[in-house]
Amino acid sequence: MAKGKKKTSQKWKLYEVQGGKIKRKNRFCPRCGPGIFMADHGDRWACGRCGYTEWKKK
Repeated sequence: MAKGKKKTSQKWKLYEVQGGKIKRKNRFCPRCGPGIFMADHGDRWACGRCGYTEWKKK
């Protein structure tokens, strides 16, 4: 990216429409509350804001 250019928000990628209803793809962070999504890293869920991590069961 060129200097001074900001990356646009891509929050629309975290939702999908199923049967006329909106569904969240990722979970909300239990510490930060609604509105803060956790990242899916395959083997764990991680919050980028507070650092909270939950490991997935095998």
